[in-house]
Amino acid sequence: MAEVPFASAALFFSLNTPADLEEARRRLESEGRDGVVRRPAVVCVVGKSDSGKTTLLEALIPELRALGLRVGAVKHDAHRFDVDVPGKDSWRMEQAGAEAYLVDSPDKLAFVARLDREAKLADLVLRFFTGFDIVVVEGHKLQAPHKVEVFRRAAGHQQPLRAPGEALALVTDADLVHENVFGLGEAARLAGFLAERLDLLRRY
Repeated sequence: MAEVPFASAALFFSLNTPADLEEARRRLESEGRDGVVRRPAVVCVVGKSDSGKTTLLEALIPELRALGLRVGAVKHDAHRFDVDVPGKDSWRMEQAGAEAYLVDSPDKLAFVARLDREAKLADLVLRFFTGFDIVVVEGHKLQAPHKVEVFRRAAGHQQPLRAPGEALALVTDADLVHENVFGLGEAARLAGFLAERLDLLRRY
């Protein structure tokens, strides 16, 4: 038997029950910069067609980065899409039967995989965005753990997509009642609002 000194007993956690295991997993995902990678925060920007979701994200991402956050992004497409060009080498590899392929260059890479069923948003975030502070998502309104809705009266819509209280914040050009309302040009204020709630946004 050998005695090994440790700086703190807090490094250890006793596992006796399934509930203990869940608590250990929660700690691993949330403790952060003490050697354990932190679970990314997630917020989904939702809204009706042409409401300005992409425009908001274009303004929001640099504001989040200006706050020192590492930001990832997900764009959900409800339809089939193809990121490759027919005839290119990677396209030919997929056509030959590869179930997944990766294209890399000195400054970027793309990974494409076939799915037999739609992936869950939480699984995508935890697989591809380890080490990020926050992931902003366009769409995924059905799986969204935390939502910011964009509602633009100028787009011809009569009422928001979500019922009052369902969205964490509302970005709008209309005079609507919501606990957290932001104007269309208030991306910096919205970024600060989200940055203050990263612990909440890590719960999904």
